[in-house]
Amino acid sequence: MQTTADQATLELREAAMPEPGPQQVLVQMRAASLNRGEFIVGHGLQKAGTAKAIGMEGAGEIVKLGAGVDKLKVGQRVMGRCAGAFAEYALMDVREAIPVPADLSWEEAASIPLTFMVVHDMLVTQRKLAPGEWVLVTGVSSGVGVAALQAAKALGARVIGTSGSQDKLDRLKAHGLDLGLCTRAGDFCDAVMQATGGKGVDLVVNTVGGGVFAECVRALAFEGRLATVGYVDGVLNSEIDIQALHAKRLVLFGVSNKMRSPEQRAAGVPGFVADLLPAIAAGRIRPVIDRVYPFEQLAAAKAYMESNRHLGKIVLAMPASTPGKKKS
Repeated sequence: MQTTADQATLELREAAMPEPGPQQVLVQMRAASLNRGEFIVGHGLQKAGTAKAIGMEGAGEIVKLGAGVDKLKVGQRVMGRCAGAFAEYALMDVREAIPVPADLSWEEAASIPLTFMVVHDMLVTQRKLAPGEWVLVTGVSSGVGVAALQAAKALGARVIGTSGSQDKLDRLKAHGLDLGLCTRAGDFCDAVMQATGGKGVDLVVNTVGGGVFAECVRALAFEGRLATVGYVDGVLNSEIDIQALHAKRLVLFGVSNKMRSPEQRAAGVPGFVADLLPAIAAGRIRPVIDRVYPFEQLAAAKAYMESNRHLGKIVLAMPASTPGKKKS
């Protein structure tokens, strides 16, 4: 993908086969999923005027082991976060390579690593969500939004979600959504307070951005916490009610891997495997996939994502691979 100051363009290129280094595995990719932040110029994931191989999470079969890898084997199905996942072959840090549960398809496995580990960070790592607590997810129909809903319900929480589509909210009731609020604006606090008996929510997962940030603060309960995971509305600034922050002892935090070292990113994998992967393996959490595109239709998949018509994840199915080279 190449970027200018205000837009990103896709370009298919041939590249040499990657060679796994120490503590890496070479994976023949079977599926990879799209993440909106990678395509938004201004998120800081790529500098303007540069080009890089894209794709941040996927699943496939290990075809080669790097030096020192002794807990994985060639032919094993793995899923994980990795750079350049939109390719026939990609390298995975052995610490990020998670064995795929037997009942998951390639497409489902490709929808899990980045998305659900971001959700685990918000719901568990920062301060574990307790059964019975209330969660508000703005933009609940997005990939991260749906995953946050599913994980929160698996942890015993009650979930309120906002979306501009009543149809999407209705469909999410099957996944446990307790209350859907049809809005894209910052006008949901009164409804949240009514639903929670005037208490407010214990956790907000804000996938929308600055346009609803102040309303998210208003909707928080005493000792509530607000996780900012994205800003698809493009609004990067918002007022903060210092009095509410002080009096209600609020915690405001961001969830991003942009500035984390590989060691810091990998440190969260065991917690995810322990806390959420059993529910995924048992089928209590099943990734919601809206549409699967063949690899050659990446541009169409990107356009569909940007149309905001999807519910959950959009996935690429990878082509048959040719030994000795890769496409990315």
